[in-house]
Amino acid sequence: MPARINKRQQREQEELLALANQPAAAVDTDSEDEAAPIQIAPSGFAALSTAEDDHDVPESNDEISKPTKAKKAKKKKKKPVASDAPTSPQQSKPAEAPKLQQPKSVKKGKGKEKKDGLDDLDTALAELSKKYPELQSVAASSSSTTRNASLASLLSVSVSNLDAEAEMRKFFGARAVIAAKSSETSSSGSSKKRRGVAPTQTQRSQLTRPHPSWSMIKQREGLSSRPLTDEEVQQKVTDRNSPAARDKWWTVEYSKRYKGVTKTFMQAVSSGDPESLWKVLQKLPWHGDTLLQLAEVYRHQEEYSQAVEYVDRALFSYERAFLGSYSFTNGLNRLDFSRVENRPFFLALHRQVTDLQRRGCIRTAFEFGRLLYSLEPWTDPHGVLFHLDFVSVKSGMGQWLLDVYSEFAGAKTAFEDHLNPSALPGWAYARALALFAREKTGGGQSVGSSTDALKQAILAFPEVVPLLADKCDISLSPELREHRALRIQTDGIGLSPAQSVLHLLSHLYVQRSAPLWKSASHMKWFESTANEIRASLNAQRSNPTRERFLQMYASTTLRYSVYRHIVVLEQSFRNLTPFIPRSVLLAKQLACDPLPPLTATSEYNDAFFAGAEEIFAVRPRRRDARALERLIPDAGVRAQIEALFDANPGLAGQLPGGVVQFVQMMAEMPDEALDDMMLGLAMGPGDGGVGVPGGGGMPGGLPMEGDDDMPDFDPMPPRGAAPAVAEEEESEEEDEDEYIAPMPIRVVRNLLNRFWGGGGTAAGGDESDSEVEERDHDGVD
Repeated sequence: MPARINKRQQREQEELLALANQPAAAVDTDSEDEAAPIQIAPSGFAALSTAEDDHDVPESNDEISKPTKAKKAKKKKKKPVASDAPTSPQQSKPAEAPKLQQPKSVKKGKGKEKKDGLDDLDTALAELSKKYPELQSVAASSSSTTRNASLASLLSVSVSNLDAEAEMRKFFGARAVIAAKSSETSSSGSSKKRRGVAPTQTQRSQLTRPHPSWSMIKQREGLSSRPLTDEEVQQKVTDRNSPAARDKWWTVEYSKRYKGVTKTFMQAVSSGDPESLWKVLQKLPWHGDTLLQLAEVYRHQEEYSQAVEYVDRALFSYERAFLGSYSFTNGLNRLDFSRVENRPFFLALHRQVTDLQRRGCIRTAFEFGRLLYSLEPWTDPHGVLFHLDFVSVKSGMGQWLLDVYSEFAGAKTAFEDHLNPSALPGWAYARALALFAREKTGGGQSVGSSTDALKQAILAFPEVVPLLADKCDISLSPELREHRALRIQTDGIGLSPAQSVLHLLSHLYVQRSAPLWKSASHMKWFESTANEIRASLNAQRSNPTRERFLQMYASTTLRYSVYRHIVVLEQSFRNLTPFIPRSVLLAKQLACDPLPPLTATSEYNDAFFAGAEEIFAVRPRRRDARALERLIPDAGVRAQIEALFDANPGLAGQLPGGVVQFVQMMAEMPDEALDDMMLGLAMGPGDGGVGVPGGGGMPGGLPMEGDDDMPDFDPMPPRGAAPAVAEEEESEEEDEDEYIAPMPIRVVRNLLNRFWGGGGTAAGGDESDSEVEERDHDGVD
C-alpha cells in the first residue's frame, strides 16, 4: 500500500512540473478541466439517465470514485512532456503554489469584485437583458423545462419492478408461486390450455407475462399511436405557460376494422347479454374494451384470476400499439385522456394497481401506479395519487413521495385544472410517516421534522384525526374530540363541492392507510402530537395548505377525477358514494369507460364510427363461398345447389348456417332420407316453383330443430357469426379456414342422377359402380 501511494505522489509531481512548463493558455484550459468535475447537479437529459439510481438504488462510494480514476488515466499521456522538465522537488514547489491556488484565487476575486450585490456574471446578464429583452422569456422557459425534466426523473418507471411474479418469489419462493398458479389454472378449468411451451419471443412484454394459451399477435390488431400536433396540444392546454404545454403528448388511433369491432361491442353492451361479448372476442381477440368488460364480469362473479388475465391481455394489446413510437416508462410522454381511444389503457392500469394490492404485490403496485400517474400528472384522471400515498410508504418508497411533495410544494405558480399533491390530505399525512421512517433509520436531517410535518397535516386537514383515531383505537382528549373542526361527516349534504371532496378523501385515506398507523410507535406518536395541537387549532383562522386544496377542487375536472376513482372501486368503497352528487352517479356510463370527462375530445358516437368497417356484413358470403367450394369442387353442381337453396325461403329460415349447413346436413343423411328430401323439394309447392311440402317442417319429412329424431351433426354458426378469428388480409383468412373435406360422391350422385336426371356425367356418370365406390371410399362418408 505505501508503494502505491508513493507512485501516485510521484505522478502528481510530474504532472505539476509539466503544467509549470506549459504556456499560460494551456494552464487556463487545464484549470477549466479540473473544475469540471465539481459540477454536482446534472441538467437536461443527463439528469434522466440517473433517475432510477436516485430513487431506487443508492449510489455507492465506489461508483462515485470511478470518474476520478478515469480522469487520472487520461493525464498519464502527459508524462512524455514532463520527462524533459527537471524533476527536482525544489523547482516544483514554486510552480505548485500558483497552479493549485488559481481556482481559489478566482473565487476570492469574485468576492472582491462584487459590487452592490452583483458580481461580473450578474452584471453581464443584466446588460444582456437590457439589450435583448426576449432573452428573459427564454430564461423563464428554460427554468420550466428544468422542472419538467426533474419531474420526469421522478416519474420514470423501473421496468424490472413491473413483474408481480418476481416480487411474489421474493416473499414465498418459486415453488410456492408455481404451486399457486397450477391450482388457479386447474380451478378455472383451463389448465390444459396453459400447459405447454413457453411464450415465443414475439410475445415479449414489459407490462405482463404472456401466457402460452394466448393467441399469437401478428400485427397491432388495429391499434397505433401518433403524437398530437401543435394545434391539438394548444387546443388541449389553453395556457401556454403551463408545464403541460411543453410535454410530449400522444394518442392511440383505431383502424377502420377496429372501429367496426368497437361498434359491434357497443351493440353487445347495449343488449345486456354477456354471451354476445364472446362473438366480438372471436372476431378480434385483442379488443381492449371487450377484454376489460369481460374482466368486470368475472370480477363480479369473484373469479379474480380470470379477471386479472383479461386485464393483462388488455394491457398487452395497448403496449404493442406503443412499440416503435415512444417509451411509456421514461416519464417524459403523456397520453391524452380526453380521447376515448386512450381511456381503456388508463382503466386497465387502474385495475392492475388495485388487483396487485389485493394480491399483496405492493412494490409492483407502486410501479404501475407511478406509470399511470406519468401518463397525465396534471389532472390525474383516475386519482392514482390516492393509491400512491399508501403504496409508496408501504413498499419502502417513502423518499420518492418526499421528492414529489417537494417538487410540487416549491412551485410558485398554480395553474387551472392542475393537481398539486402537496395540497392533498393523504399526502400530508403520508409525508409525516415517510419522515418518521427516515428518522427511525437514522437518515433524517433534523430531529423532530416528522412531528412538525404531522402537526402541519393536522392543522391543514383535521378531518382525518377522528377517523384515524377511531380506526386505530387511539384515545384523544375530550376537548379535542369536541372541537368543531373534528366533526365527522357521512355525506355531502350542506357542504360545498370542494368541502365534500375533502371529507371524501379523508375517509378514503383512513380506510386505505389505517394499517400503516397501527404500530405501537405510530399510535403513541400520533396521540401525543394530536393532543398537543389543540391550542394551535383554536388559534388559527386559516391555513394556506387547506385554502390551496379548496381552491384546487373548485375545478370540475379535478373533482371528476376523485369521483372516477370511487366509481372504479365501487365494491370496496361503496360507503363513500354519498359524497358524490346524484347527477354524477345517475349519468350514463359504461364499465369499460367509467365517468367520461366533460371535456372529451372524442367519444363513441355516429361521428366516431363514420367509415368503420362492417365486420359482420362483409365477410360471411365470402366465407360461405369458400366453404361451399371445398365441399363441392364441381362448379356446375355447386351452382345448381345454390339455386335450389335460394328458391326455397323455408330452408333459409330453418338453416341459419345457409347453404353450407344445407350441404353438410345432406352429407349426414342416409340415402333413403336424402331421396325423399330431394323428391319433396322437386315436387312440393313453393314460392318459386320448388317449395317445402305442407308449408311447415323440413321437406321429405325431415324433422325440425328441437325434434328427437333430428340427426346428430354439428350445427353451423349463423351467417352473422364468426366461426374463426378473421385476419386483416383475405389471403390470411383463407389460410386460417379449417379444412373442409369434399362432399361424398354418393351425395353428388344422388343430386345429379335422381334429381336432375341426365346430369350424372358431370360427376363421373360414365364410370362404373366399382369406380364410384372406390372414389367414395376417399370421401368423408
